[in-house]
Amino acid sequence: MTVCFTTDRMLHFGDCDISGTAYYPAYLNILNGVVEEFWSHIGWPWHKIIWNERWGTPTVHLSCDFSKPSFFGDTLTFRLTILKVGKSSVRLNHTIHCGDEHRWSVEQVLAASWLDKHTSMPWPEEVKAKLESLMARPEPEHRPTEHRPVGGPT
Repeated sequence: MTVCFTTDRMLHFGDCDISGTAYYPAYLNILNGVVEEFWSHIGWPWHKIIWNERWGTPTVHLSCDFSKPSFFGDTLTFRLTILKVGKSSVRLNHTIHCGDEHRWSVEQVLAASWLDKHTSMPWPEEVKAKLESLMARPEPEHRPTEHRPVGGPT
């Protein structure tokens, strides 16, 4: 998959339980900060679209898989991939690593939403175009090489 945004976050004391292990609600709060940073990175910082344009990107679906625990002081690398852009939604994949070790992954769907009406809205054209330009391209289908006998005995 084509990663379109990467950032690091260190796990702080307040992100962990008494044993120093990352606490999953803190993980989700960190993930939300990563998504906010992504929107700033592509040119639509939340503080501007929320206050000036009155639209936002609430999460409408979230699925998490936790592979290994993370601990106080670990630096986690978040890799965001855009899987699909719809008329008013975007499906994201996040993979989170500590060094080379996979720690957790997330599939998330955000919806474009009018904040005053609390209804979905189509993406503004320039936003949709930017998201589509960053979307992961499908992997080419692997076709086995056809083997033909060459010049064998007759």
